[in-house]
Amino acid sequence: DVTNISSLGGAFSLTVASFLAYIGIIWWASWYPGAEPGGGGYVAQRMMSAKNEKHSLFATLFFQITHYAVRPWPWIIVGLSTLVLYPNLSVESKGIGYVYAMRDFLPVGLKGLLVAAFFAAYMSTIATQLNWGTSYIINDFYKRFIKKNEQEKHYVNISRLATILLMVLSVFVTLFISRISGAWQFIMESGAGLGLVLILRWFWWRVNAWSEISAMVTPFIVYPIIKYNGVEFPNTLFYLVTITTIVWVSVTYLTKPTDEKTLLSFYKKIHPGGILWKKISDTLPNVKSDTGFAGMFINWIIGVVLVYSILFGSGSLIFGNIGSFFLYLILAIICTIIITFNLSKMDWSENQ
Repeated sequence: DVTNISSLGGAFSLTVASFLAYIGIIWWASWYPGAEPGGGGYVAQRMMSAKNEKHSLFATLFFQITHYAVRPWPWIIVGLSTLVLYPNLSVESKGIGYVYAMRDFLPVGLKGLLVAAFFAAYMSTIATQLNWGTSYIINDFYKRFIKKNEQEKHYVNISRLATILLMVLSVFVTLFISRISGAWQFIMESGAGLGLVLILRWFWWRVNAWSEISAMVTPFIVYPIIKYNGVEFPNTLFYLVTITTIVWVSVTYLTKPTDEKTLLSFYKKIHPGGILWKKISDTLPNVKSDTGFAGMFINWIIGVVLVYSILFGSGSLIFGNIGSFFLYLILAIICTIIITFNLSKMDWSENQ
């Protein structure tokens, strides 16, 4: 059965459709906090805090390597160890092996420190999301459309109320989620199809606010319908992404474009290039558009190879497969040389 090869186990336990959803859709089509396609608040804050564009690029590359190639290994090593230490755990209970390892192997001091770290991580995440959500509600909705000219004290009080309501709503939602993976899946499903519009807004002048709004709303409407019909994650992504894309593209053409003054101002400041901005660039012949998209695409592909080379190379070294380690090391060095060479040819003078 080519659609279900789960009998082989391991990496082959996914259906072909599920594999295609993970490898071909999620990375570009679904919005996910911290990994937003087309850039987002998390990534943008890091980049804007850098000294200049060159520093922000290398800092972002460094983050990708440490986040995806270095950080997972402590989790993986502990997880694999628990499979050996606690072989009698059922498949559904494998995750509790982490807790058992903490209980059985950490000394009292480190055990308390780890618990405190868990609480700190939980509270920082909750605080971030509540403040983030409240800022959207107050600044982007309430302050713009409900009460436009109130004193700051009024907005502070309303923001406190909004924070409480968001927390109550969050607690209510958690009653329907039995596993943390369910929350991740729901986030990816509720943002399915949004990724493409977040990417294209930088490359196509026609994308407007209604494009993004429709892309954000559509998954929430479609999601309960396909779930009711028995479609499970990640197969839900095929339906969500397709329908959401059709909707936001249709809305884009059915609504008025962003006013020309705003587009011209944006183009002068950001100077995006590409054929999809030609209508605007033709009206501003003195503004030099960004170029070198082919080189950027090559750097992106090589960057992906670099991250995976370090990830798998680290694993090979940890598990004593020295031959594979050196192969991945050589590949990582080659990728680093190519990226460094390509970036050295860029003109950074305007960004210093």
